[in-house]
Amino acid sequence: MKENMHPKYVTATVKCACGNTFETMSVMEEIKVAICSNCHPFFTGKQKLIDTAGRIEKFEKKYSKGARS
Repeated sequence: MKENMHPKYVTATVKCACGNTFETMSVMEEIKVAICSNCHPFFTGKQKLIDTAGRIEKFEKKYSKGARS
């Protein structure tokens, strides 16, 4: 195998916009992210499913069994 071909694999610090930091392994020493599992709505339980203008009902009505266009 050739020497000096692959980048160094080092411990990296991941910094989120919310202030959360954690360590992982990467070829970069510092990684900045906009959202992490500490502040993402899916992981915090604050996720809201919003049906604007009855899109789900419209889809179900259009594609339900027995429906013809």
